[in-house]
Amino acid sequence: MKEKKFSLEIGGKMLTAIFSDLAGQASGSAMLQMGDTIVLATAVMSKEKREGIDFFPLIVDYEERFYASGQILGSRFVRREGRPTDTAIVSGRMVDRTIRPLFDQRLRNEVQIIITVLSLGADDPDILAINAASLALLVSDIPWNGPVSAVRISNETLNLVVAGKDGAISMIEAGAREENEGGIAEALGRALLEIEILQKFQKNIALETGKKKRPIEYSALSQGAESLFQKEIYPKLSEAIYSGEAGWRTINALGDEWSKIISQEISEEPKQLVLSRYEEAVNEALHKGTLEDSRRADGRGFDELRNLYAKPGGFAPMLHGSGIFYRGETHVLSVLTLGGPDSAQTIDSMGLKEKRHFMHHYNFPPFSSGETGRVGNTNRREIGHGALAGRALSAVLPDQNIFPYTIRLVSESMSSNGSTSMASVCAGSLALMDGGVPITRPVAGIAMGLIYKNKKEYKILTDIQGPEDHHGDMDFKVAGTREGITVVQMDIKVDSIPLKVLTEALSAARVARLKIIDVIEKAISAPRSSLSPHAPRVLVSHINPEKIGAVIGPGGKIINAIKDEAGAEEITIENDGKLTIVGKNGSAEMALSKIESLTREYKKGERFLGTVTRIVDFGAFVEIAPGAEGLAHISELAPFRIEKVTDVLSVGARVPVIIKYIDERGRISLSIKEADPNFIKQKEGTTDEKEAPLQL
Repeated sequence: MKEKKFSLEIGGKMLTAIFSDLAGQASGSAMLQMGDTIVLATAVMSKEKREGIDFFPLIVDYEERFYASGQILGSRFVRREGRPTDTAIVSGRMVDRTIRPLFDQRLRNEVQIIITVLSLGADDPDILAINAASLALLVSDIPWNGPVSAVRISNETLNLVVAGKDGAISMIEAGAREENEGGIAEALGRALLEIEILQKFQKNIALETGKKKRPIEYSALSQGAESLFQKEIYPKLSEAIYSGEAGWRTINALGDEWSKIISQEISEEPKQLVLSRYEEAVNEALHKGTLEDSRRADGRGFDELRNLYAKPGGFAPMLHGSGIFYRGETHVLSVLTLGGPDSAQTIDSMGLKEKRHFMHHYNFPPFSSGETGRVGNTNRREIGHGALAGRALSAVLPDQNIFPYTIRLVSESMSSNGSTSMASVCAGSLALMDGGVPITRPVAGIAMGLIYKNKKEYKILTDIQGPEDHHGDMDFKVAGTREGITVVQMDIKVDSIPLKVLTEALSAARVARLKIIDVIEKAISAPRSSLSPHAPRVLVSHINPEKIGAVIGPGGKIINAIKDEAGAEEITIENDGKLTIVGKNGSAEMALSKIESLTREYKKGERFLGTVTRIVDFGAFVEIAPGAEGLAHISELAPFRIEKVTDVLSVGARVPVIIKYIDERGRISLSIKEADPNFIKQKEGTTDEKEAPLQL
């Protein structure tokens, strides 16, 4: 095995890049190790182009191997890896979003990057994955404008992943607990300093181990087709883009006209070249109109939001909570469902074992964009958008000890024209407050765009939609509260964006966010004071751990009986005596009452109206609560002598009692005569106990 190693100390840790012939058939490969964490990245480009497509076919797969954690995981019956976890999908998307802009988008050869986590230690593999992918591409023969490097900046309130090159930023993925814009900008600046160190490290490696890049010939329209385009289509582009409508209708109509003209005049022209030429022209015209004429496709100002609409609740009576949010033609419905602790999602993956009590899921059906398509399979985009919006909302959720429910939000994209993920944040806030979840404050999100030429010529766009989203140079999503940011995500189509531009975009995003929060708070100012009548109630209490056995009973007989009698959904008791009951329509309250009766700590002097359950020669057993009874000795039945208990009591009789004492074994002694001396009447012809002769 041939092997070369390169090491770099960064952030107080040793990073080692390993190059070997282990994956010798790949176009390029690299292993990165930090501590005990090792990832392998391979890059392969197909020999032939994919014909008939008008996009660059890049595939990024992030593979988690259970053996990396030194454990045998998986289900009981299938002890091997299955579909990628949400964490793996999000990590793979970060790699994709970082490296994709650095390819020539005219490339039609398939390129596949596979990240395999070989060993999992204390260091996160996702950052190593981005850097390893960069190295694999850099040393390969695949044409690519890298390297690009990534670091993580984290503290108690911020978890920030940043990738960049040439002193500027290429990708951002961040979760925060209401961090201010200045704090985010400062962290980005710190990240750039570390990125520059990694960039030099990668470039030095490429000089020693890199292959010569494969030459690629890019196809273009014939001269005749190009002349036809310039004559028939180009003069109409500006009018189509700046029609004052949402943008796509007139742009698509002109594109259809172009396809019709070319098929009639030059039928042999490849369809993908025809489509690509039109896309390039729209992109050029949009940039020119924005930068030179200060125009937006729909006529708005650069800092102007589209029309907003917010509605909490009222969607369907059975729902635990709902929210509808519109931003222009982007419409999202979010629905809240509450459950007990046992409804939590169990996460058992390569590096994570936990119970997840908050879930946000995002759906994007084809009708949302006016198209037909397959439904039923959640794609990577849906998982990524769901995770992003969920992270934005998780910062304001109550602690599990305060609100012991499992929370599931589902956001349905009903109409899409620009950032349904950020609209999901807004609709999710409405649904949470409508459902009575005591969030600290509402969260709103906005997507900022950019038309960029250089460091001096650019325009920041608030609330991008349609052509600005598709042909713009940046999709910069920022969500947060009035107090600060909870999520940042950035994708770009250019190599990188200067920090100065991003700082301006953060400030503009805050202004837009506060306007959206105004609309949300006008619709619902605070979480509702009570839950939906259709939502379960979760009651939490504590019992004496020594009495857990009495509640559970042999084989769970008692606790199951209580659950069935009350109609409760869940009853769980932890080893420390913590009791959690879930139920609807008063069932939780009924079950709690029964358990409290079983586990009640009784005290001397307490009075009850009990029921006689058994009679023995020396007294009567009286039930004072379900599962709790004591003995009323024959001498404690009345203030006079009683020969036989059955002379004055019978099974089923209701009698007043008072607890006389409780012995060291917890046995309760009761007295009827002290509770009510006149309850048992003296029969005629008998003598008061005090005057009766002594019986020997």
